[in-house]
Amino acid sequence: MNILGISAFYHDSAAALIVDGNISAAAQEERFTRKKHDAGFPQHAVEYCLEAGGIKLTDVDYIAFYDKPLVKFERLLETYLAFAPKGFRSFVAAMPVWLKEKLFLKDMLKKELASLGQITQQDLPPLLFNEHHKSHAASAFYASPFDKAAVLCLDGVGEWATSSVWLGEGSRLEPQWELDFPHSLGLLYSAFTYYTGFRVNSGEYKVMGLAPYGEPRYVDLILDKLIDLKEDGTFRLDMSYFNYATGLTMTNAKFADLFGGQACKPDSTVTQREMDIARSIQVVTEEIVLRLCKTVHRELQTDNLCLAGGVALNCVANGRILREGPFKDIWIQPAAGDAGGAIGAALTTWYEYLEKPRKLNGSDGMSGSYLGPKYSNEEIAHYLDSTGASYQRLDDAELLPKLAEILDEGNVVGWLQGRMEFGPRSLGGRSIIGDARSKQMQSKMNLKIKYRESFRPFAPVVKAENVGDWFEIDRRSPYMLLVAPVKEDKRFEMTEEQKQLFGIDKLNIPRSEIPAVTHVDYSARVQTVHAETNPRFYKLLDEFDSRTNCPVLVNTSFNVRGEPIVCTPEDAYRCFMRTEMDYLVMENVLLAKTDQPEWKEDGDWRDEFELD
Repeated sequence: MNILGISAFYHDSAAALIVDGNISAAAQEERFTRKKHDAGFPQHAVEYCLEAGGIKLTDVDYIAFYDKPLVKFERLLETYLAFAPKGFRSFVAAMPVWLKEKLFLKDMLKKELASLGQITQQDLPPLLFNEHHKSHAASAFYASPFDKAAVLCLDGVGEWATSSVWLGEGSRLEPQWELDFPHSLGLLYSAFTYYTGFRVNSGEYKVMGLAPYGEPRYVDLILDKLIDLKEDGTFRLDMSYFNYATGLTMTNAKFADLFGGQACKPDSTVTQREMDIARSIQVVTEEIVLRLCKTVHRELQTDNLCLAGGVALNCVANGRILREGPFKDIWIQPAAGDAGGAIGAALTTWYEYLEKPRKLNGSDGMSGSYLGPKYSNEEIAHYLDSTGASYQRLDDAELLPKLAEILDEGNVVGWLQGRMEFGPRSLGGRSIIGDARSKQMQSKMNLKIKYRESFRPFAPVVKAENVGDWFEIDRRSPYMLLVAPVKEDKRFEMTEEQKQLFGIDKLNIPRSEIPAVTHVDYSARVQTVHAETNPRFYKLLDEFDSRTNCPVLVNTSFNVRGEPIVCTPEDAYRCFMRTEMDYLVMENVLLAKTDQPEWKEDGDWRDEFELD
């Protein structure tokens, strides 16, 4: 039984293939089109999933879409009516798109799918539509290792729901309650993302990364003026401060007056004020999430929690849930945003529409999130030969110790191997890696390779059995979605003079034995690597550990700012040559930058990507 899941037309379009209840393949359209957050019909992602499954579209039994566009249209109309006459400009801007395309999305989907499969629309498999938050919840619970769990979904907005609670047990997922638009934790966080000068739907993680540089000076102001937060975690926003329900921006003049100035322009200099605002909204977000978790635990009486929706990518909040929350264990869908809805829609079809039994395997169903394309040494060599690149081909027994030496010498390495990751994190399939012990690595990677803001932290990747030796966490974190403190005995004590520093001045003070991955508050976004899901990456860490007595490396996504994570060998080589990376490894092929022919392009490649 083959079920194709699709998310599309809003942001982060993706496709997923479920074969007999197992997640066989999944990919985001942006990886193929090289357009970040591509919202178009995921033609390339669908084609990849079918190819990975060895099937044609006519072999698919059901196609499941991740939300219900007509219900979303109903919400838009009711919102405009409720706020009238405000919002007329927004209404005029939105309606032509809906009346031309989104209102007839079912017909558009059928047309695109028929064209892709080179069949008539009458020959298409049945097309099913799932609720947006149901897709999120299903992607979290059905892919989790739990037989019974509470499920909390937090995002901007689906059709109506912005926060929803579910109880999953066996192959059933029952809705409990929800909070509806316009009262949204995701949109509240996005409003502050917009106000501090970052892009909505892609810059929220920058606010989270900026927060430790600031002080929580505005927490009381947010709680007094913007949000009515109840003890149980439910809340209502004072919409007189926000513009997203009716306008073309997230915040308005009243919001600007409250915080003492207009919204920051994109790429403007970040000041202490923005750092303090970031810290404040992060503190409020964590408080809301923790209160909700306590309420859900009390109401549903289960010790396991699953999380999905864009807010579930807030790994600082996730770490606090794990350390301070009432649940014994939590599991977060690695593709927690809209892309993961493709998996959720397909799994809902399997378990609920088809009423199939659920079988647990002792771990989760995501296969480490390595669900994308992979490339052979022959395919890699064929491409490199066409460019005149210089390379060596080495077997693992020679390559991995050599690579450990290269990293030990302070070099930055591009790393492409195995299947591409599904979700926003590079997890050792399409990564840039370096020595976590290096005091220069964080600034070198940010400024010379990623071409992004200097304050952005990097994540450590560590052998699973060693995680407790270096970080205050006692369990798996394979998806880089949990922040944990660095162990006390690995930290460096700050001098009294250093403790007086504020903001970005804190950046260059080494905090631990692994300064490249230790944030200014001694935290780290931890990824554990497991021999069963990524044996080559694990073996590389093992070789580095044997050489240095440190099982930790820096792991960041293989891309530059504004670019989707690389997919193909061509993407990887291009990114390697455009940046100051020192080496590139693609499967068993090793390239040194100093050996490569001159790289020539027409124009400045930095104009190719819209900065996020």
